[in-house]
Amino acid sequence: MAEIQMNLRIEESLDHRLDVLAKKTGRSKAFSAAEATEGFLDDCEDEFLARDALSEFRSLDGSSMVLHEKISWDSLGK
Repeated sequence: MAEIQMNLRIEESLDHRLDVLAKKTGRSKAFSAAEATEGFLDDCEDEFLARDALSEFRSLDGSSMVLHEKISWDSLGK
């Protein structure tokens, strides 16, 4: 994927935290900032997807909701 350069202003305390992290990890501040930005965007996108799904679910009248299979909640995550 192509990369572009982006300039932004951040608080000194955030810059310091990036410095500390860069020294501990051996990665650049730009790498950590890009990773943090990607994580933030993923979280925001997930939240909006969930809100849209909840809104769609709430708009159903109940009779149009179909459960295709019984879910065993105890087996999830195993």
